[in-house]
Order: sequence, then C-alpha cells, then structure tokens
Amino acid sequence: MAIVVGGGQTPGETIGNGRATAVLLAREGARVVVADKRVDSAQDTVDMITGEGNTAVACEVDVTVEESVAKLIKQVVDRFGTIDILHNNVGASIALGDARADVMSVEAFDRSFAVNFKSAWLAAKHALPSMREHSSGSIVNISSLAAWEAYPLVGYKTMKAALLALTENLAAANARYGVRVNAILPGLMNTPMAIEARVAQGTSREDVIAMRNKRVPLLHQMGSAWDVAYAALFLHSDEAKFISGAALPVDGAAAASFGSYE
Repeated sequence: MAIVVGGGQTPGETIGNGRATAVLLAREGARVVVADKRVDSAQDTVDMITGEGNTAVACEVDVTVEESVAKLIKQVVDRFGTIDILHNNVGASIALGDARADVMSVEAFDRSFAVNFKSAWLAAKHALPSMREHSSGSIVNISSLAAWEAYPLVGYKTMKAALLALTENLAAANARYGVRVNAILPGLMNTPMAIEARVAQGTSREDVIAMRNKRVPLLHQMGSAWDVAYAALFLHSDEAKFISGAALPVDGAAAASFGSYE
C-alpha cells in the first residue's frame, strides 16, 4: 500500500510530480492512496490509474493540520492493514507568497513552513508506528535543488533544506526498524507548480519555458515529472533496500555544474 501525499496537482499543461509518481507506482503493482487537499484533483489522478486497470482511491487531507493527517493514516491502516510506501510530494513557493528574506511577510513564511516542511513531518509521524510494527517501509520526501543552490526566495529554500535534515534524522532513527527514508531534489522541471505560478506573474509561457531550459546543463532541456517519478520508484523499490538517508538530485547535472561559466 502506497500513500502519495500531494497526488493531485496544480492545473496546467503538463503532469505534476505527485500525479506521475502515483501513476507509476500503480503501474508497478502498488495499491495507491492519492491524498490531496484538492480531492477533485486527487480523483483525476485516481481516474488515470483505474483507467489503466490499476488500483487507487482518493482521500482528502490538509497536510498542515495534524488531525487531518492522523485521520488519513488511520483510514489507510484500518482499511489496508499496513503502509508500505509514504511519498511526501507537497510543496510550493511563489503561490504561498514566497519572497526575499527582507520583504517576506511572517504569514507567508508560516505558510511555507507548514506546506513545505511541517507536512512531511506530520505524515511521517503518523505513518511510522505502522511501518515500525511491520518492520518495513519506505518514505521519500520531495525536497528541491533550491536547498543547495542560490535560490532567491527564503521560504522555499530554507524549508526544503530543513526537509533534507528531517530525512537524515528519520533515516537514522528508524533504520533499526527496517524503515528507509530518502529524499529527491528535483531541479528545473516542466511541471504545473513550477510553470503556472510564473506565467501568472505575467511572463509568457514560452518565455518561462525557454528561460528555464537555458539554465539546464543537460541538453538545455528541463526534466519532467516522470524523471522524478522514476527516481522515486527506484528509491521505494526492493532494489534500493540498502539505501537510506540519501539525497538524490534529479536535475540534469545542475548541482554538478554549480559555478560553471557556460
């Protein structure tokens, strides 16, 4: 049983990381709970999965509220008995009011903390008892290359960096129980969350895509949600059974190219 938290997506012309991961996990045989605050969007993901003959259900959750997260986890455990995979995909930057440190409001900072960091901790907090009981489980947290690079907006950068520390903490604390915890750091991706907020600020879609493509070292082409999904599939799989506490960049060589003058 896999829970993909943030398995719906921002409306847009491409597929989002959470939706792609949910679809891919289902293709590989997982029963998937698609959890999202926008339950209609979660249901759209479920419809894609069931349309391919695979199994999924949609659940509404507000990952910033502990009672909502606890209810989700209890429902899954009561219905399915165990949680094999927890995939924490929730995140946002501009849409939350992210800004430079000298101008960001306290309210926006608190929103960023709740969405980008607190959400993953709450989900892990409530899923870990079941995973420990069954001596197995995989958690993947979606961080961002923003945690490592000179990302100009303080909320997203600091919270995604904190998420890497949380990943290491959980991996170390739960290794004795057979629970693995890893993180993925997507770079510049052509996903609705990344593109639509920038288009909404007034830049044309073509210019947003062109500017982002230009910054990617690997063939000057952004990645897609499927690149993140396949990385997640590996980390959740038995083939990654000896990997825990890792931070995997999925970034078209961006991290390796920091400081490049090309």
